[in-house]
Amino acid sequence: MRFLRAATTLLLFLTLAAPAAAKSKAGVKMPDTITVAKKRLTLNGLGLREATFFKVDVYVAGLYVENVSSDARKLINANETKRLVLYFLRDVDRSDITKAWSSGFKGNAMVPMALLKERIDKLNGWMPAFKRGDMLTFTILPDKGVVVHVNTTRKGVVTGEDFSQSLLAIWIGPKPPTGALKRGLLGKH
Repeated sequence: MRFLRAATTLLLFLTLAAPAAAKSKAGVKMPDTITVAKKRLTLNGLGLREATFFKVDVYVAGLYVENVSSDARKLINANETKRLVLYFLRDVDRSDITKAWSSGFKGNAMVPMALLKERIDKLNGWMPAFKRGDMLTFTILPDKGVVVHVNTTRKGVVTGEDFSQSLLAIWIGPKPPTGALKRGLLGKH
């Protein structure tokens, strides 16, 4: 049942009319292209988030963009539609995920943290405990903000270009969770 729910969720967010191919990481496949808000997005790269000294697999992340690039700064600053998909490979407590977001913003925010605090709190308020097979999707829409989905449930929108840029910078900014994850999302396997 859990596998069926995970597969259905993944298809809901990543379905294309006819994807030519798919890439995979740690057994998670993501299509090369998707359509979001009438824009064709291409998979820029896939990365694996590993944690602890034992390199425990936490999630596979896929970054979709309008214009593929290996330049993190260019991707962060691009005023275009983007989607970051996190597919969880293990259970993650709510407190762990909110600590990760808060730490990620602290290390990579594009503006002073005081300007983002209220919106980070809003995002953290939407976070559940994640189970293996769950999916978290951040869709960045220019001039609208970041649309957040947990599996098939739309949690809401966090507005502001400063927030959108800072959120993406968590994974591809100067202090990502791991260098390997950043390189993967930038297509530098």
